Amino acid sequence: MLSFLYSFILLFHPLHISVTEIEYNEKVQALQIISRIFVDDLETAIRAKTKLPELDILNPKNGLETKTLVADYLKEHLKIILDGMEQQLNFLGYEEENFAFVCYIEIENVRAFKAMEVINTVITETYDDQSNLVHVTYKSPVKSVRLMRDKPSHRFTF
Repeated sequence: MLSFLYSFILLFHPLHISVTEIEYNEKVQALQIISRIFVDDLETAIRAKTKLPELDILNPKNGLETKTLVADYLKEHLKIILDGMEQQLNFLGYEEENFAFVCYIEIENVRAFKAMEVINTVITETYDDQSNLVHVTYKSPVKSVRLMRDKPSHRFTF
C-alpha cells in the first residue's frame, strides 16, 4: 500500500512532501525513525544551504559525502524533544528508493515519557508548500500530524 502511495505521489511531483515515522521500540529502549524525502527536493535545499549550486547529492565531489550532507541537514531540521529535553539524533544511514531518500535515525536510551514535541522544518526553507507528515507510534494507536512552514512543530501527549 505504501509503495502504491509513493508511486502515485511521484506521478504528480512537484508535490513537496516528506513522511517521517517515529516508533518506540521498548525492547531496545530507543526511538526508531524513518524519514522519506524526495531526492531532488533535498538536493535543492542542501545546495542552497551549502552555497554549492552544482552539487549532485547522489555523487558529490570535493571530498563531500552524501551520508554526511544528509545527516547534517536532518540534524538541523528535525528535532525531537521528550518531556522538555531535546534528544540526540543518531543518523544510521540512508538508501535510495523510488526517487526518495529513506533515512534511518535512532534515539537511544529512551525511557518512558509523557510528551514528545516534534519539530520538522525539512525543505520548508525551500518550498513554502512543503508538507512534513509525522506518524508517532507509542503506547497507543498511531498519532499523526501534518507540519508546514507556518506550523513546524507539534506536541504529542501520551
